[in-house]
Amino acid sequence: MRSAMKTTALLPIILLLGAAACSRQNPRLATTPNQSAALHGDLPANPLAWQVITSEIDRQHATMSTLFGNDTAIHYARANAGHDYPPGSVLSMVTWDQQEDSRWFGANIPAEPRSVEFVTVGVAPNHEPTYAYREFAGAPLKQTVAIDGSVPHDRAAYILSQRAAVMP
Repeated sequence: MRSAMKTTALLPIILLLGAAACSRQNPRLATTPNQSAALHGDLPANPLAWQVITSEIDRQHATMSTLFGNDTAIHYARANAGHDYPPGSVLSMVTWDQQEDSRWFGANIPAEPRSVEFVTVGVAPNHEPTYAYREFAGAPLKQTVAIDGSVPHDRAAYILSQRAAVMP
C-alpha cells in the first residue's frame, strides 16, 4: 500500500520534470523564417497574404507550387467543383525551386521563387467573362508575360482548372 502511495506521489513530479525538459529549446537550432522563399519585385498583389487553394510538387523539375486565391476566388473554389470563377476572382500560382530542409531529413522546402502567375477574372460590357494572365519571373520578380482575352490562355486555363484541396 505504501509503495502505491509513493508511486502516486512521484508520478506528478516525474511528469512535470519531463514536460520541463521537453520545453527547453535547443540553442544549436535557431528558428528563422525562410527568407529565400520571400517574393521580391513589382507584383500587383502579395499572394502570400491570401489563402491556399491547392499545392503541387513537380519532382522532375524540382519545384513546388502553391495556388492562392483572393476572398472571391476562395469562396468559389471551396463551394464549387467547376472552373467558372466569378468576376473579381484573382488566383495566383507561386512556384519555387526546392531545397533540402536542414531540420527534417528527406524533406524539401521552398527556395527562391521561380515564377508568380496571376489570373484575374473580369467581366466585359456584354457581360461575358474576361481573363487577364500575368507572369512574373526573375530576381527581383518582373512581369514577363501579359495576355488578356475572352478565353483563358493555356496556362491561365490550367490554373483555373485546379480543384481546391480538402481542408480540415
